Amino acid sequence: MPSRRRYRYRFRRLIPVGVAVVLAAIAGLWFGARRATAPAAAAPAPKQVVTAVRVQLAAPERLVVGTPLLQGRLRRPLLAASAILVDATTGRVLWQLHPHERRHVASTTKIMTALLALRTLAPDDVVTVDRSVPRVPLVREGLRAGERVPAWKLFYSLLLYSGNDDALALAIAAAGDKWTFVREMNAEAHVLGLDDTHFSTPSGVVDADNYSSAWDLAALTRVAMRNPRFRRIVHTRIEHVSWAPPTYAKVYVNNNLMLTRYPGATGVKTGYTHKSGWCLVASATRGKVSLIAVVLDSGNMYADATRLLNLGFAARS
Repeated sequence: MPSRRRYRYRFRRLIPVGVAVVLAAIAGLWFGARRATAPAAAAPAPKQVVTAVRVQLAAPERLVVGTPLLQGRLRRPLLAASAILVDATTGRVLWQLHPHERRHVASTTKIMTALLALRTLAPDDVVTVDRSVPRVPLVREGLRAGERVPAWKLFYSLLLYSGNDDALALAIAAAGDKWTFVREMNAEAHVLGLDDTHFSTPSGVVDADNYSSAWDLAALTRVAMRNPRFRRIVHTRIEHVSWAPPTYAKVYVNNNLMLTRYPGATGVKTGYTHKSGWCLVASATRGKVSLIAVVLDSGNMYADATRLLNLGFAARS
């Protein structure tokens, strides 16, 4: 009997221990199951390796380059205040006189006007003449407000007859208004690296704040002559043009007399105002040699241009 009591006593003392063991086992199983089903910790993201890619932008083309190869070979001075002779194919300077001197350039401004307008207007695009166009000063071909004219006719008058009304009509047609077009002219001058140039008009008739240099005009002409439409127009001596009534017909005679006086002449543009004096951008080709001569404020622009072109062709023959 005492032994049975001791057994029951020991059993009662062991019950809490057993319960604790069972509870511990259950807890272990529960935590194990939770750990097994828990998502694995995300591995640390690999470090992104950023490779710097150096993009090398193409440098702007140098349209006129080098020191003059033929300097000192003219036997007597030119009459021009500023001048340059370049190889039209390479842009190589052959001869120069104050090439970066900023000067009024009159209607040689229209080289830039034509270059930009030709990019926007197709030959058969119809231009409605703005009411401001007939009011431009000085040389006009006589465009009438509201008149509808194919663009190609305006280009011939712009570059042969040098109509200031044509310049304004094309500027408005190409850009919407005159001042937007003038801003585009200056933006293009910046892109082409024409650091001596600023435009304030599409015609050049107003000299205030409108200037360039012999160097820049030679560079601009190299670009313009790459356009076949420009090249064809400035090489034209005379153009007969039909017109709507009451005008019926017009005849545009090229002001650039080099086309009739100089063998191989191919263009480009004359200009004159009281401030600029006589200006000429002349181009010519003989065989595989093409040259551009620019003379500004010259007492005899044709004689000066002829001497420069002769110098270049003699050296390159």
